[in-house]
Amino acid sequence: MKQRMSLENQSVGTDFILLGLFSQSKYSPFLYSLIFIIFIVALTENATLFLLIQCDPHLHTPMYFFISQLSLMDMMYISVTVPKMLSDQIIGINKISAPSCGLQMLLYVTLLAAEFFLLATMSYDRYMAICHPLRYPILMNHRVCMLLAIICWSLGSIEGITLTPIALNFSFCKSREIQNYFCELLALLKLSCSDTSLYELIMYLCCVFMLLIPVIIILSSYSLILLTVYKMNSATGHRKAFVTCSSHVSVVILFYGASIYNYMLPPSYHTTAKDMVVSVFYNILTPAINPLIYSVRNKDVTTALKKMLCSKFGLPNFQK
Repeated sequence: MKQRMSLENQSVGTDFILLGLFSQSKYSPFLYSLIFIIFIVALTENATLFLLIQCDPHLHTPMYFFISQLSLMDMMYISVTVPKMLSDQIIGINKISAPSCGLQMLLYVTLLAAEFFLLATMSYDRYMAICHPLRYPILMNHRVCMLLAIICWSLGSIEGITLTPIALNFSFCKSREIQNYFCELLALLKLSCSDTSLYELIMYLCCVFMLLIPVIIILSSYSLILLTVYKMNSATGHRKAFVTCSSHVSVVILFYGASIYNYMLPPSYHTTAKDMVVSVFYNILTPAINPLIYSVRNKDVTTALKKMLCSKFGLPNFQK
């Protein structure tokens, strides 16, 4: 009751109130501590993978260039929401101003969309490497890779700039308590007393562009890859292609599956609790899982990591 009254008092004015993840749980200190550990692990993993790719010449290939971009996006992505949530828990004040809410939403949508397009680009890169190996170094040279990365970041920025300002211009005459741990677009729209039907249509079309087009590219790329691998006579080629592509497919399923649930399924499928759980899955867990998927089964990355550790701590290099 006291917490509820405190939230109502905070909601006076133009600030929004973030209800957080575990406000109703008696285990919230433990759960927030767990989120903090996952956050630190995700930052450490992605920063290590990013620096490893930048520093090791053997990893200066198109595939690892795009993986480094994914690590950079994941570091920024998880940092947009989690530090604010944890600081709110420590300080005990869950307010966020409208400008801060808009900035958080802008960065979140931009990075989310950019990662969708990057995953599609990574699948295209694997298609070129496996299906056109002889022309691959020419077709996917450094300049092309840089251009594709810029396009991914630019398309993500367009999504963020298109959706965020309009959402903040709606009237909020209802409760200003956002039923989430960050300024999530759908949760914010539920507070508006304006007619948001046109905006929701625009948002749905943006989600179709942001989700379905990359999914089509990914499905097409991996279908052609499977067809090419099936025609191979080399068992080694089969295994190498399978290991590489299965890592990419795992990331795609985790990230796209949760996002499609949140942004493309009808409202009848949604509840506040389900939406927050799904948000945690692709906003907090996925950035921590991605580096593991791309490194644990990847001999090039593990070899580069061993070399870096040996050089750092003066240990003997035990390469086979």
